[in-house]
Amino acid sequence: MNRLQEKYNTDIRPSLVEKFDYLSVMEAPRIEKVVVNMGVGDAVTNTKVLDDAVAELAQLTGQKPLITKAKKSVAGFKLREGMPIGCKVTLRGERMYDFLDKLMNIALPRVRDFQGVSPKAFDGRGNYTLGVKEQLIFPEINYDNVNRVRGMDIVIVTTAQTDQEAKELLAQLGMPFRKN
Repeated sequence: MNRLQEKYNTDIRPSLVEKFDYLSVMEAPRIEKVVVNMGVGDAVTNTKVLDDAVAELAQLTGQKPLITKAKKSVAGFKLREGMPIGCKVTLRGERMYDFLDKLMNIALPRVRDFQGVSPKAFDGRGNYTLGVKEQLIFPEINYDNVNRVRGMDIVIVTTAQTDQEAKELLAQLGMPFRKN
């Protein structure tokens, strides 16, 4: 069992039950999945760029990414419906906890001038989204092998009913929220 998962089961879940007055420990919010999405707009002109993005995302998450395709044609971007334009990975279980542990304790503190992540990026249903400007903050990515700096979106989906519950869950897991 992962370190973060163990911490959740032993410390965080009981404290959430106590704080929000749940009747059962099963009511306590938990992380359901983490979706990591990397949009590659250059893939329209050069498909090799997408292969590099897929390889990097696989290296970061330990799982093979799914290639996402365009839903609509956009003439201004020379984009046709069905063209590959990005990749995404949905992490669950142990891989999800491994990725979150690495994100919160290693990757985010490596961001230049890091003051914390925004506490306002919740969607109203207890899910948290954060954008990373470059993939170089992760320790697996070798700077010399990177031909293009790419960003990614990370969505943390929780079973929390409100943003307040989700924020408390993530804060106790170690998400470095900015102090406003």
